[in-house]
Amino acid sequence: MNLTSRIANYEFENPLMNASGVWCDNAEKLDEMVQSPAGSFVTKSATPDFREGNPSPRYVEVPLGSINSMGLPNLGFDFYLDYSITFQNENPGQINFLSIAGMAPEENILMLKKINDSEFKGITELNLSCPNVPGKPQIGYDFEATETILTRAFEFFKKPIGVKLPPYFDIAHFDEMAKILNKFPLQYVNCINSIGNGLYIDADKEEVVIKPKDGFGGIGGAYVKPTALANVRAFYTRLNKGIAVIGCGGVENGRDVFEHLLCGAQMVQVGSQLAKEGITIFDRLLQELKAIMEEKGYSSIEDFRGKLKSI
Repeated sequence: MNLTSRIANYEFENPLMNASGVWCDNAEKLDEMVQSPAGSFVTKSATPDFREGNPSPRYVEVPLGSINSMGLPNLGFDFYLDYSITFQNENPGQINFLSIAGMAPEENILMLKKINDSEFKGITELNLSCPNVPGKPQIGYDFEATETILTRAFEFFKKPIGVKLPPYFDIAHFDEMAKILNKFPLQYVNCINSIGNGLYIDADKEEVVIKPKDGFGGIGGAYVKPTALANVRAFYTRLNKGIAVIGCGGVENGRDVFEHLLCGAQMVQVGSQLAKEGITIFDRLLQELKAIMEEKGYSSIEDFRGKLKSI
């Protein structure tokens, strides 16, 4: 059974990945991702320097998913760049995704220049969608700012790059963002980051469950799957065919993976359920996906990818 997926000029054994922020913040977790059955992995979204992130509790599992306000804790850009280069040198032919999320446009440009001048051979992800940094709006909701930073980046950046997007909820926003993205030689878009600024409360204690931002945080898990699928489908049908889509949101089982692929995703990331279940989830998801494909008579992902039917 052929589960291979492709982004840019790279082929992956299967479409599964972690979502940036989950199982990728330090060397131990990244090593486990390398040894897992996942087709690839993405690093924690990095800022130029080490960040402690928001105070705890900042990640809480709740029914149907999770709420978090992590605040971009990470070991700093140089760590993830060095790790990625070492991984690629030790595993010829294998590549990973390197995620960056500057606190200001100039920080993103600085990190992109370092990547462009480095030995990094993989795919860069520009995260335009972190909803959990107090006082910092999501660039992905500012269409003019998004076009400006991409224009600046492509003046010098020559390596494969994609963008991680926030969820959009209006057809006009799908149209406008796709129009902007189609102006650039992007390799992919990642749909979606968590749905920002939800609120989950403990009714018994009559209090919020996470500390930062008075309890407001990004919602993940099964709560967000319909929104994630809508974004995957909307951008798959609007973007130039050279721009792939990575689906992320609400993946708990093989059927969820199948639905993301059916909507047009080239690869599928796992976040909340990976945090809950651990690294063994990838083997389970692959087996469940294969069972669905066998039942339906599909021998390859390309037999059904993007072929969602209307009624």
